[in-house]
Amino acid sequence: MPTIAQHYIPHHPLRIQPQGLRPLIFLAAFSAASLMFASAASAQIGPSAAPQTATPAVQLPLSGRSAETGGTVKATETPIAGVTTSVNTINSTVQATGNYSGSTPSTKLMPFNGKLGFQEAILRALSYNLGQTGATQAVRQAEGQAKSVRANLLPNLTGTAMENVETEDLRALGFRFNFPGFNFPQVIGPFNYVDFRAHLSQTVLDVTSLNNYRASNDVTRANRYSAMDARDLIVLAVGGAYLQVTAAKARLAAEQAQVAAADAVYQQSVQQLARGIIAKVDADKNQVQLLTEQTRLLSLQNDYAKQKINLARMVGLPPTDQYEVIDEIPFAPAMPLTVSDAVTQALAQRADLKAADAQLQAAMRAKAAARAERYPSISVNADVGGIGVTPGQLQTTYTATANMKIPIWQGGRVSGDVEQADATLAQRRAECADLKSQIEGDVRSAFLDLQAAASQVEVAQRNVQVTREAAELTRQKLEAGVSTTVDYTQAQETATAAQLDYINAVFAHNIAKLSLARAMGRAAKSLPDFLQLPPAPVSAPQLAPTHAQ
Repeated sequence: MPTIAQHYIPHHPLRIQPQGLRPLIFLAAFSAASLMFASAASAQIGPSAAPQTATPAVQLPLSGRSAETGGTVKATETPIAGVTTSVNTINSTVQATGNYSGSTPSTKLMPFNGKLGFQEAILRALSYNLGQTGATQAVRQAEGQAKSVRANLLPNLTGTAMENVETEDLRALGFRFNFPGFNFPQVIGPFNYVDFRAHLSQTVLDVTSLNNYRASNDVTRANRYSAMDARDLIVLAVGGAYLQVTAAKARLAAEQAQVAAADAVYQQSVQQLARGIIAKVDADKNQVQLLTEQTRLLSLQNDYAKQKINLARMVGLPPTDQYEVIDEIPFAPAMPLTVSDAVTQALAQRADLKAADAQLQAAMRAKAAARAERYPSISVNADVGGIGVTPGQLQTTYTATANMKIPIWQGGRVSGDVEQADATLAQRRAECADLKSQIEGDVRSAFLDLQAAASQVEVAQRNVQVTREAAELTRQKLEAGVSTTVDYTQAQETATAAQLDYINAVFAHNIAKLSLARAMGRAAKSLPDFLQLPPAPVSAPQLAPTHAQ
């Protein structure tokens, strides 16, 4: 067979016999087929993946003290001069701010008959107060974040369906065929194929992702404990508001009695003035006293109405004072308990301390995740499906790959992440230690307030007896004509002031017991024992399960 070289004639154009074109045509056809094969293969394995970046460690906020509930509740008791010259009272207040001062409507699922008892107010608030709502949503958010982090550890399965129709420009791809007598096409195609495929990816070993997931679980646990602590704060806020309403109601009743007494004295002085027994100035003094007491009554009525509106806002009732507060919380000695026992129980029961400990554990996990960025990670990827020109001509194909990523140099990112996580861990250790000290301080302060309020109640009780006896003797002198109406009015006012001192003392004592219940934890369960409340009536409304969830 003649060769190409044998047909070569110097100084003459190249001449190729038809038999010599066969290898070249085969080469061109093979190149075109290779392009089509590459296109089909890309449908199965896709474009070459870029180098995967390492899973970063999740950085937690510096402070673990949660503010999701958006409010605070604080009870304060400060000594102030009493309304009489013989008794110093303790001014007790419970201040609720943010979400704890509001609520969502509760009457739709918990019908209201216009009469609000103490335990019913607590039940409504535990279900509808915004503090509880915010804490519940914070738990849900943390659970959702934990699920998102867990997805990095679980298999990921996806499906794809593709139909491809394409042409290729050989010249643009670097193939330039120039054979005399043969016109090879520059653009080949169109050709098509369809591909149906399932893709699976799975992390086999990723210590950073594992510690991120563990940290997210600790954060979720901390939020659950914070929600439990929010219940104690709601009990403190709503219990204090209810006690403030009952105290305002008692003050109003005492002032109404004083107004009635002042009016009786004034009417008597008018009659005496008409008979010429007393001077006009004495009658005017009695009228001034009556007007003064009426002014005080108006102020107390306004305060009582506003206290009721504030309470209604906390428990999900319409913001009005058009309802009745039916429970009175009288004075009762505190349950026998030593300070050391109370501190021990508080450190074991306080939900906020458990939340702080969980936040500390989360910070430890986050630091471990940052350190694990230096470790290798292993993952597998696989796909299986059918590819063909038409759906009826599918052929099963698959790919499977295993990847190991070994960090060598990441620009110092790992050391930076570790430093951030270590700062967070140090801050949360300090917060946890501070909270333990704060809890012990809360318990001891509540005990001191409780002892002071109990002594105040004892003194106020004695003062009420003495001033009432003095007012009665002054009345008898007035009837005997050896005393004036002014003396009787002053004696009656002193007796009323002593009654107000007693009301304030009982209120302060109940607030101190409420504060101690909160300081020890589980206030919702232990409050009836601390305040010695009667059992809840059978007809008391129950929490709505669907809403509470």
